[in-house]
Amino acid sequence: MPARILSIRVQPPPGAPEPSGAEAATDDGLWRMAEVDFGGVRQQVSLACLPEATVGDRVLVHVGLALSLVDDDPA
Repeated sequence: MPARILSIRVQPPPGAPEPSGAEAATDDGLWRMAEVDFGGVRQQVSLACLPEATVGDRVLVHVGLALSLVDDDPA
């Protein structure tokens, strides 16, 4: 079942140093996390494999990792 992306944020792993200067201005795709909705159930997933994903997109998720974008089915 595809999930819809509700929000996206950059979340470095615990213990990682806080970026500063030019590093803070870049959006490191490796640490992008999304809150997704599976028809009422919300979960945090990694967007490391989908740097092009945006809020509102539907994604296929496996063990906490968004693997691909899913087209909306008009039917």
